[in-house]
Parts: sequence; C-alpha cells; structure tokens
Amino acid sequence: MQAKKNFIHVECCEPHRGRTKEILKEVPDMRKLIGKNPLTFLAIIGLVAFQLAGSWLVADQSWWIVLGAAYLLGAFADHALFVMIHECAHRLLFKKPAANRLAGILANIPLIFPSSVSFEQYHIKHHSFQGVHELDGDLPNYWEAKLINNFFVGKVIWLLFYPLFQVFRISRLKEIQPFNKWVGLNWLVQILFISAIAFFFGPKAVVFLVLSFFFSVGLHPLGARWIQEHYLTHGEQETYSYYGVFNKVAFNVGYHNEHHDFPSVPWNKLPQIRKNAPDYYNTLSYHTSWTKLFFRFLFDREISLFSRIVRANRGKVALTDISTPDTDLTHPK
Repeated sequence: MQAKKNFIHVECCEPHRGRTKEILKEVPDMRKLIGKNPLTFLAIIGLVAFQLAGSWLVADQSWWIVLGAAYLLGAFADHALFVMIHECAHRLLFKKPAANRLAGILANIPLIFPSSVSFEQYHIKHHSFQGVHELDGDLPNYWEAKLINNFFVGKVIWLLFYPLFQVFRISRLKEIQPFNKWVGLNWLVQILFISAIAFFFGPKAVVFLVLSFFFSVGLHPLGARWIQEHYLTHGEQETYSYYGVFNKVAFNVGYHNEHHDFPSVPWNKLPQIRKNAPDYYNTLSYHTSWTKLFFRFLFDREISLFSRIVRANRGKVALTDISTPDTDLTHPK
C-alpha cells in the first residue's frame, strides 16, 4: 500500500462551535451543566497518594515487579492524573485561575516531567484553533508524520516515545510563549519531588514513575486515546468519542466530541451532554474499545500520522494569552 504524503486539507472551520450553537438552540438547558467541580481536587490527592505509595512499595522489589506494576497499575493512575490536569487547564475545579493551575501542578507531581502549565497553554489553543498547524500542538509535525507514516515499527516507536515527539512540536507553535513564571514553578516542584523520591525511595521508585508515565500515554491500550480523539478512522469525521469501560477509570475523558462542544462542562457531567442531545452524538461514529483501536492503529496501514484534518481557516477566534480566558458562550469567565 502506498504511503500517504500529506494531511487532509479543508477550507471549512472546525465543527464544534457550530454544533454547540445548534444544540443550545434545541436544548437550552444544556447551559445548566456548565460549572465547576471542586471535588475533583480530592481525586487528585488520592491519585498522587496512590502513585507515591506505589513507588514506595516497589522500591525493594524485582525489576519485573516494577515493570508489571507500572504497566498494570501505574499507567492507569498516571492517565487519570493527565485527565485531572486537563480539567485544571479548563479551569473546571475552582473559580480562580491560579487555584486551578496550582491543582494542576500538584497532579503533575508523579508524572515526573513538568507539563501541566505548558499543557494548559497548548491545549486551549488546540480547542480554539483545531487543525491549524501552526497553533494546534495536537497535530504531528510534517517530518514526524512522514517518518512514522503507516508503518508498524514506526507506530510502535511513536507510541513508545509519544511525549518526546510532542516536545519537538513546540518549536513550530511560534505564536505561543513557551516559558513564564508558572512554567518555572512547575519545573521547580518537579525537580524537588524527583530528587526527594530518588533520595528516600531509591532508583526503582523513580523508574516505576518513569515507566508509568510512558505507558500511560504510549505503548499501552490507554495510548489509543490519542488516536481515538482526532485521527480519521471512519471517513473524514474530525473528532471521535469513546464510550467504553475505561471511562470509569479515566474520568469520562472518552466523551471527546461532547468535551469539544462544551469545554466548560466538568468530567462528571459529560455523559449528560450525550443523554440530553442523543440525535447529535449517537449519529456520529465513535469507539467502544481502546484496546481494539490500539491494535488497529498498529496494524492497519490505512491509518497513518497523516490521517488528520488540517486547515488554514482560523475562524473568528482571536489569539489570546494563557492568562486570558475565552469569552465564548461555553467558556465563561
């Protein structure tokens, strides 16, 4: 099969703002779901404690136990912490932006690499400029997509080192400031934490956390989430939801169309969006198994890193700084 050589270019705007307006006209009570969920902070505390306890428990175990614990337990905890960081990025815990950002830094602690504050910057732009290559950090670089393309070995490498490939995308997003005082604080907290873990628990504890991190976003069924969200697996539908059992341990992060349509609705109310507007969501293609998608991505040569929609049309959204919240209907101050 001939490898793809480019992304799919479209002239239209991203699909979510238009659908949001249609749904709100038909189901105006959907606005009642918008709000904060401060109880999410308790989940952050529990997950951080779980990973700290795990790193302590494996500190004197064999390397096989360290590996197994990271793949079977740590990966799920870290993935859930990524979802918590995602909630903080959308300011869905507290009213004050600083409180959400500090909660995200706390959630970041077991994830080894400082990323929560930077994720906030790039992720909000992903929502505002979905598919715009110079602003959407979720899109692969051209060289990245060409290198990996639709080859099995390439996809394995890409999933295994997915966080590193994301780092290489930063240089292309020239309209986003990569460093500020919050990023500096994020780095400082992580350096102090990693040093403390290494000193008190030892190298196996650190390796457990590193492996948990890479498995949670890469070569693991959980890694299929990154394919599920925006890779073209059913025609040219641009965004996909996942309605499977892993949502129970992933805080409903699979409800991705719902989230893009209403990004100011917290994780616990995302299923209600689909329930309130079934005609809009049940008619879209969706996934029911991350495990099945994981293997399909690896072996199906019809799916490559070029299986993405890109656009030059920015719509009517103005580029804003990280400190400026959206004033869109679904992003209230």
